[in-house]
Amino acid sequence: MASDLEQLCSHINEKIGNIKRTLSLRNCGQEPTLKTILNKIGDEIIVVNELLNKLELEIQYQEQTNSSLKELFESLEEDYKDVEHLKENIPPHLPQVTVTQNLYMKSRLTYCHINDVIKEINKAVVSKYKILHQPKKSMSSVARNLYHRFIDEETKETKGHYFVVEADIKEFTALKVDKRFHGILNILRHCRRLSEVRGKGLTRYVIT
Repeated sequence: MASDLEQLCSHINEKIGNIKRTLSLRNCGQEPTLKTILNKIGDEIIVVNELLNKLELEIQYQEQTNSSLKELFESLEEDYKDVEHLKENIPPHLPQVTVTQNLYMKSRLTYCHINDVIKEINKAVVSKYKILHQPKKSMSSVARNLYHRFIDEETKETKGHYFVVEADIKEFTALKVDKRFHGILNILRHCRRLSEVRGKGLTRYVIT
C-alpha cells in the first residue's frame, strides 16, 4: 500500500507540475491559438482534484486500519500474557489435561500465527477496497467482476463497515481457509475485533 500511495503522490505532483508550467502562459491566454492550452488546464485541475480526493480516502482508511490493528495487537498481547501466566500457574489439584484442552479457546496457536493472519486479513481488506475506490472506467474485466461481487455481498448491516468474506481471503492472500484459520477468527471475535454478519449463504467478517 505504501508503494501505491507513493505512485499516487508522484502522479499528483506530475499533474501539478503540468498545471504550473501551463499557467505560466496565462498572460497569453487571450490569443485564440492558446485557448486549447487553457482548456487543458481545466481538465488537469479536474483530474488533480479527483486524485486528491482518492488520496484523502486512502489516508483516512490507512489511519483507521492502523488504529484498529494497534488496538488489536495490544488486546492480543494482554490475552497472550494471561495465557502464559495460566500455563505457568496451573493449580496441582486440577486435571491438567482438561485445563490444557480448554486454555485459550482450545488453541495451540502462537502470537506470531495470530499476527500473521491479522496482516493477511488487512491485506485482503486493502485490496478489496482499493478496487471499490477505483474509477470504473480504469477497471480491468477481472477487477470489474470483483467489484460487482463486492457490491452484491453488501447488506444493510455492513453499510459503513469494512468486511471480507472467505472468497476475498482466497483471492488476495495465500492463507488456507482451514480449522486453524477459523480458530484465529474465533479468537478475534472473542477479542471483539471481528463480528460476523450472515446472509445469502455468506459469512461476512466485519472489522470492528
